[in-house]
Amino acid sequence: MNWKIVSERIGASLAALAMAIGLSAPVAFAQGHDHDHGALTPAQPLTPEDARRVSRLVAEVRAATERFRDVHVAQAEGYGLAFGCVSGSGEEGAMGLHFVNGGLVGDGELRVDRPEIILYEPLPNGGARITGADYLVDAATWDATHTEPPQLEGQLFHFFDSPNRFGLKPFYTLHVWAWKDNPSGTFTNWNPTVTCDAFSGSIR
Repeated sequence: MNWKIVSERIGASLAALAMAIGLSAPVAFAQGHDHDHGALTPAQPLTPEDARRVSRLVAEVRAATERFRDVHVAQAEGYGLAFGCVSGSGEEGAMGLHFVNGGLVGDGELRVDRPEIILYEPLPNGGARITGADYLVDAATWDATHTEPPQLEGQLFHFFDSPNRFGLKPFYTLHVWAWKDNPSGTFTNWNPTVTCDAFSGSIR
C-alpha cells in the first residue's frame, strides 16, 4: 500500500479522518475490532503497573518529540500539514492539526522515537503548539512479520478493519496526548481542551 497516497486520501475527508484516528477509551489496554470508527471500547481498571506504563510511554513520546515543539523543525524533517484542523462536535473538543510524515507512515515500522504524525493545536498568532503524537501502520504489513498486534509500553493499538469508509486496507493506530492534558484520557481521539477556533487555513 502506498501510504503517501493514503495520507492524501485521508486528508481529503476531514470528517472521516476525525473518526478514524485515535484510540478507544482512556488507557484501555485492549484493541477494538469494530467497523464503527466512532465506537468506544470499555476501559479496563488502571492498575499501578498500567499507570507506570502510561507514564513511561508519555515520557518517551515527549522525549522523542521535544524538538518538534517548534513546528518548523517538524516541517524540516518531512512532516507536513496534510489537511486542516480536525474539530469534533459539542463537548468532544478537537484533535487539532496533524503533521504527517508520509515516509514514516509507509515504512511498516513502529518506533516511539519516530512517530508517523505530530499533533498540534493552532494559536491566535498563526503558529502551532504541540499536543502529542499519533502512531500508524498498515495492518497487513505489520501482520506479515508479527504474530501479535502492535503496542507501545503495553498500550495496544486500535485496529480498523476493512471494509471501511476510506476503502482502505486494515490498519492500526495509536493516538498519544503527550504534551497536553486530556481530561478524556491519554489515548482517546478527542481532547475537549483543544480547539480549532484560531486556525486560519495555514500555519506560519
